[in-house]
Amino acid sequence: MDRNKELIEFVKKSIQTRSYTDEEGEYADLVKSEMEKLGYDEVFIDSTGNVVGRIGDGPKIIHFDSHMDTVQVHDPDEWEFPPFSGEVHDGYIWGRGSVDMKSALGASVYAAAKARDLGYLEGKTVYVTGTVCEEFCDGENLKHLYQELSLKPDYCIICEPSDNVITLGHKGKAQIRITTHGVSAHGSAPEKGVNAVYEMAEIISKVDALNKSLYLENAPHGTVVLSDISSVSASLNAVPSECSIYLDRRLILGETLEGVKSEMDILIEGKDASWEVGTLHHTTWKGKELVYEPMHNPWIIEAEHELTQSLISAYKDVYKEEPSKFDFWDFGTNAITPVAMGVPTIGFGPGEYKLAHMRDEKCSVDKIVEAYEVYCELIKEL
Repeated sequence: MDRNKELIEFVKKSIQTRSYTDEEGEYADLVKSEMEKLGYDEVFIDSTGNVVGRIGDGPKIIHFDSHMDTVQVHDPDEWEFPPFSGEVHDGYIWGRGSVDMKSALGASVYAAAKARDLGYLEGKTVYVTGTVCEEFCDGENLKHLYQELSLKPDYCIICEPSDNVITLGHKGKAQIRITTHGVSAHGSAPEKGVNAVYEMAEIISKVDALNKSLYLENAPHGTVVLSDISSVSASLNAVPSECSIYLDRRLILGETLEGVKSEMDILIEGKDASWEVGTLHHTTWKGKELVYEPMHNPWIIEAEHELTQSLISAYKDVYKEEPSKFDFWDFGTNAITPVAMGVPTIGFGPGEYKLAHMRDEKCSVDKIVEAYEVYCELIKEL
């Protein structure tokens, strides 16, 4: 069996191995075994549960990262092919994680081995990682990995789906919890209390108005969405004493977290209310406690940067033409950690990201193989 077929067979097995967030252990073992089969110099699973493979021992460090976790499937009977079948049909491999992002992980695992076989690793060390819990705590996985290994790469490639379009950055994110404070009273005498839900109603209207003010037709723009709401009351016969909403604010280039903080102050102005960062807590499959602070500025890498130019050259080596466009992700990724460390970071991966998290998720087999080839050529170029 040739390497291209081995790669697709590995992606198929990957899709067949369910790996919901915080349940990635079986898939981690599969990735580790594949790296060992390909003759990586070092393969291990770190204390967080990330799979780490290393090839080469040169001073220049190149890091390819993909996350192993996927979102859940709640409608398996409605898929055209079973979501964990890895069915190959009509030029696509189907199933949960095919786009987000087991195809990319497979391509990077195989690309590092190919680069070694072709003699591209002189003076270089390539790390390939399969990371955990990205769907909820993007970047927290790499923060722990880099700390544990005392590692700072020279370059980082985030292999999130981009349909094999070079992606230069992504939006920032602020997740905020706003809480209004009321006074409990019996439901038969509401005038004796202060209803925290009613206090929140005006704030919700202001959130909607803020989102509309951010909108720009046919142009990049920030967004804010109310994604959760809850209240606290002594009973179903009581005036709620507290109400909370959770906001997901996405930032375009030019917007800042300081600006978002000012927006939050304006939203709660005149109300008995407070806001705080919507900190998330997760426990990985290895038992590591993750505390995620979802506050990140947007970022972009310059078109003239060495990493960008090297990826353009690798793209031309494979496709025999110049890239016709570049992309900028709407969503967040693990890139936030290397970017915060000052590590040059760029995105490239197979799969149309609009199919991520959707029913009938599928990835082009040709795009998987092409990504594998581009990753290999990028290692040569760097």
